[in-house]
Amino acid sequence: MKIYQYPETSTLKEILKRPLYEVQNLESTVSRVLERVRDEGDMALRDFTKKFDQAIITDFKVSKKEIDAAKNQVAPELKKAIQTAKANISVFHQHQKVDYPRIETMSGIECWQKSVGIEKVGFYIPGGTAPLFSSVLMMAVPAEIAGCKEMILCTPPQKDGNINPVILYTADLCGVTKIFKVGGAQAIAAMAYGTETIPAVYKIYGPGNQYVTTAKQLVSQQGTSIDMPAGPSELMIVADHTAEAGFVAADLLSQAEHGVDSQVVLVAFDLTFAEKVLTEIDLQLAKLPRQKIAAQALKNSPILILENQNTALNTINQYAPEHLILAVENVEAFAEKVTNAGSVFMGNYTPESVGDYASGTNHTLPTNGYARSYSGLNLDAFVKKITFQKLSKKGLENIGKTVELMAAAEELQAHKEAVSIRLRLMNNE
Repeated sequence: MKIYQYPETSTLKEILKRPLYEVQNLESTVSRVLERVRDEGDMALRDFTKKFDQAIITDFKVSKKEIDAAKNQVAPELKKAIQTAKANISVFHQHQKVDYPRIETMSGIECWQKSVGIEKVGFYIPGGTAPLFSSVLMMAVPAEIAGCKEMILCTPPQKDGNINPVILYTADLCGVTKIFKVGGAQAIAAMAYGTETIPAVYKIYGPGNQYVTTAKQLVSQQGTSIDMPAGPSELMIVADHTAEAGFVAADLLSQAEHGVDSQVVLVAFDLTFAEKVLTEIDLQLAKLPRQKIAAQALKNSPILILENQNTALNTINQYAPEHLILAVENVEAFAEKVTNAGSVFMGNYTPESVGDYASGTNHTLPTNGYARSYSGLNLDAFVKKITFQKLSKKGLENIGKTVELMAAAEELQAHKEAVSIRLRLMNNE
């Protein structure tokens, strides 16, 4: 990590620049995958699975027998941990339910809205270098609470044609309807268009590599909703004299080990403290199984030495991090001023890892600066809200002239007449 002492505001944007995808031909490559799956269905999926996952799959759907076998392969201690996480995530998301009252906007005019679960949702769980079973919890738990009727999950098979048993156990625990052995952009295509085996869904959720992310963005232009634009993981830590260097180093490494394109940023107020963190990083990095991945990510990751908390706050809100750890004095007051962040972790004893797994908040969060305009995944992402209105005769009398005048001003005579015909009838009664 490179240290920048008191950088000029004008240079911060360049210093905090996220790692970029190699985008040359990416969209055209993904488009060809999408088109083949749309046109050829399961045949294309088999070809892509053999090519990209080195697995020969005859039946993409995971059977009940496979799920039952997976349950027996998961250690009891891990099952209990997953169940604890599920309980916390359920409690947090249950409290996001809102009952909307009927509102009388004028005498005789009632308006209200109702949340309805999206009927068919699809979850993508990467295979890659780590089985992200925790992402199953983050999507399936709120979907079940929202009342989504059909939940399907796609995840790439291992070379032997099997799915990681922890993913299967977690999906079954959370009520996922169907599980399919297919990954990559082809899985996104299958869920968007439907194939002979895999049903099309109305909205797709979940993390993935650059091909998956591009596929999600492309199908979102064709009528299938997605959760949010997503990119590599990122973390910003703001640490003052109250922080523990060892804790800060561990948190930075916990995000850096996600992938070589992850970015972690440390904001400190003292060069000596920053150097202590670097020393701790060296010590802890040497013990990590994924040290090569983390070390590569750290090359894209700066340390900023800033003047004060106000400068730090401005930097946070400009960068809009996916994850933000605040290890500072008066943390509650400081956190209140944060306007752009996916999820905030407050104090020395709130590692980002707890949010990734089990505190109850959702770990599916906006990256690449999208925290300026997007929320993290929550119950609202799994529902649509339908508005209702009901007018009595008195209500139409009260609002009728207003609508007639507005419709006439827009030169929409039929709109005006839809009100006028009723008013005339009421006046003749």
